[in-house]
Amino acid sequence: MKQREQFSSRLGFVLISAGCAIGLGNVWRFPYITGKYGGAAFVLLYLLFLVIFGLPVMTMELAVGRASQKSIARSFQELEPEGSKWHWYSYVGFAGNYLLMMFYTVIAGWLVYYFVKMLRGDFAGLDAAGVNGQFFQMQQDPGVMALYMAIVVCAGMFVCRQGLRGGVERVNKAMMLCLLALLVVLAVNSLLLEGAGEGLRFYLQPNFRNLVYDAQGRWILGEAVFAAMGQAYFTLSLGIGAIAIFGSYIGKEHRLLGEAARISLLDTCVAFVAGLIIFPACSAFGVAPGSGPALVFMTLPNIFNSMPMGRLWGGLFFLFLSCAALSTIIAVFENIIAFCMDKWEWSRKKAVLVNFIGVLALAMPCVLGSNVLADVRLLGMDISTVEDFLVSQNILPLGSLVYLLFCVSRRGWGWDRFLAEANAGDGVRFPRAVRFYVTWVLPVVVLGIFVLGYWDFFRAK
Repeated sequence: MKQREQFSSRLGFVLISAGCAIGLGNVWRFPYITGKYGGAAFVLLYLLFLVIFGLPVMTMELAVGRASQKSIARSFQELEPEGSKWHWYSYVGFAGNYLLMMFYTVIAGWLVYYFVKMLRGDFAGLDAAGVNGQFFQMQQDPGVMALYMAIVVCAGMFVCRQGLRGGVERVNKAMMLCLLALLVVLAVNSLLLEGAGEGLRFYLQPNFRNLVYDAQGRWILGEAVFAAMGQAYFTLSLGIGAIAIFGSYIGKEHRLLGEAARISLLDTCVAFVAGLIIFPACSAFGVAPGSGPALVFMTLPNIFNSMPMGRLWGGLFFLFLSCAALSTIIAVFENIIAFCMDKWEWSRKKAVLVNFIGVLALAMPCVLGSNVLADVRLLGMDISTVEDFLVSQNILPLGSLVYLLFCVSRRGWGWDRFLAEANAGDGVRFPRAVRFYVTWVLPVVVLGIFVLGYWDFFRAK
């Protein structure tokens, strides 16, 4: 049997697993979701979900990967009791990886496009309205959208083609260290902008009424709770095997709760610092914090226009933001490729080629969703929003529930076997005392919030 690849260092595992979590979920999605649902009060709710949901589920997903030494393609089959059907979820997880890449690669392409425009000086002298116009002009050009999406897919697949250590680990480590340093510099600059105080108060001073009612007085509490849960799962990439695959590449030297905590803490710090960049800039440049998915693309160019050497800093920021997105893309691509290698015993070369073509083709509806297919709507949402909704508020939370139940159920892998795997090695133990909570309370809460979110969503329609 061919020996499974492993990371060359613990730092590589933590940075790459965090790189899977750190990306558009932190710097693109977190700010606009926070702005939409009331600022600081939503941040507190999101942090609560990270602790009570994210940490246990991430530990469980890592444990399933490490114990099975397989991707989602065969991890359930390796561990489940004979005759059970947990492995059926592997196909849903695989589909979730693809669905995520169908819109994620397009948005990453926007970042590469902005990197090019920033270096060319296309934003120089523009006010907020002018910057907004540049964003909408990009969306109306399907050729530009398709080109930059294809560049992202090519880059991600090329790295994965080089293997785990030679490609995925080496590239992600460098990208993540550069991104973390640059984020701190940009946050300091944003905080020093004139008029930044109002945005900072919105971000750090909780107003719980904003969590219950929106600016029009509409009740949004259930929708906000649903969004906070979805964001917690989205930012950690839980429920689709993207974390489990990296668990399958590590040894048993360290206990998994500590590893999950390190990954979650690094991810949370990046999201928090991203908010310190975005929200002070929103108030400084008169951009509404609830502007939606385009928020980053409207505010950041204005920050750089106000900075000495802003063109250089802006180019570097969008380059490294592209790298943050690419780190997630590489991680999910690795999961997709490992699925094909484990399931059908394909070579890495064949798996990369087939999935390269597949991702390019399936990302095209999102590329065309803001131009040629702009009139296509499902429940009032455009194509990219539908894809995001299906992943972040359906597959990720329900997939996380599958991992949770698999690890605690006697008809699954079982609590004792999970606990033995999670606590193998040195470090913080996963506490046996939380068994009742993760077995009975947590699944009910996840399902309850899921139902409540759908109730509010359809009531609003």
